Amino acid sequence: MMRASFVALLLASMGCSAGQREARLPLRAPSAPRMFGAGGETLQYLVLGDSTAVAEGGDYEQGLAVETAGHLARGGRGVELTNVAVSGARVHDVLTEQLPRADLAHADLVLVDAGANDVVHLTRSGAVARDLERIVTTLLRANCKMKIVVTGSPDMSTPPRIPRLLRGLAGLRSRSVNRIAKEVVKRHELTFAPIAERTGPIFARDRTLFSADRFHPNNRGYAVWIPVLNEALDQALASQPGHCSP
Repeated sequence: MMRASFVALLLASMGCSAGQREARLPLRAPSAPRMFGAGGETLQYLVLGDSTAVAEGGDYEQGLAVETAGHLARGGRGVELTNVAVSGARVHDVLTEQLPRADLAHADLVLVDAGANDVVHLTRSGAVARDLERIVTTLLRANCKMKIVVTGSPDMSTPPRIPRLLRGLAGLRSRSVNRIAKEVVKRHELTFAPIAERTGPIFARDRTLFSADRFHPNNRGYAVWIPVLNEALDQALASQPGHCSP
């Protein structure tokens, strides 16, 4: 009963009635691969995830995918960005809908930016763990040299649109999803980008970092996330071990 009540109240507060969901198509990233920089062998960079990966609430050109690709290209390399993220995606959607659309065999670096919608919909922890594990094993099976960065969920207690009475539970669920993500990351020796830990307190203090929908970050909000992601991506490229069998 708590699960159903939480989801119903939260979705209602966000204006997500069934009729509204039908009328609004999910945002998607531009489908064509995009080049950044030049020089040497091109790094194939794949982004998977939810609305934050398509910069909902802000300008795509100042969002996570474009800004991190530009950062990666500043090292004197060419970077080809492919972004198959879709707003509203949960971890299970990344597994079943986004992975089949991507060229996994040639991806050198993958950002998995999902988890917030699993918090909002109270996806069962076992399902999140199972699906994230399957995402990682599918990626590494396709290319054992691939480097993977996982974000987990931002701190979902901070968006102003979350009803005050539900913020404690939203924060608890955010931490639960992130514990799962960290366990998968540790098990496979991947890289975790601590978005919630590093930026949650900033968003809690400064509500001007949210867009007009009072739920997604705006351009200034995404700019708070981007250094955390850049650091994790650099760390993955520099030190994440390969996963190929001897």
